[in-house]
Amino acid sequence: MTTESKASAKYVRISPRKVQIVLDLIRNQPADKAMAILKFTPKAACEPVSKVLKSAMANAENNYNMDISKLYVAYAHVAPGPILKRIQPRAQGRAYRINKRTSHITLVLKEMED
Repeated sequence: MTTESKASAKYVRISPRKVQIVLDLIRNQPADKAMAILKFTPKAACEPVSKVLKSAMANAENNYNMDISKLYVAYAHVAPGPILKRIQPRAQGRAYRINKRTSHITLVLKEMED
């Protein structure tokens, strides 16, 4: 039986497209390597993703007594959250819509089998 540790962040104010690029980098990587990748990747989405990863690692250690050194990112998913709709005034009295997108980030860590 393999236990898994889960963590998620909801309503993060960044576009899901931008988060997806970062999640593709860390999927199926060992947790410590994934943390290093996030630290040295110059993307805005790295900060919220690393927070979720830290939370999942803490959940694994404290709630499930899992070995941190054997953890890997088994599942990394981003779903679109609600969109904040804003209006930008344009020429001749027109109004353009600006969509401020949000994301729901989910990470699942599992232990590697020896």
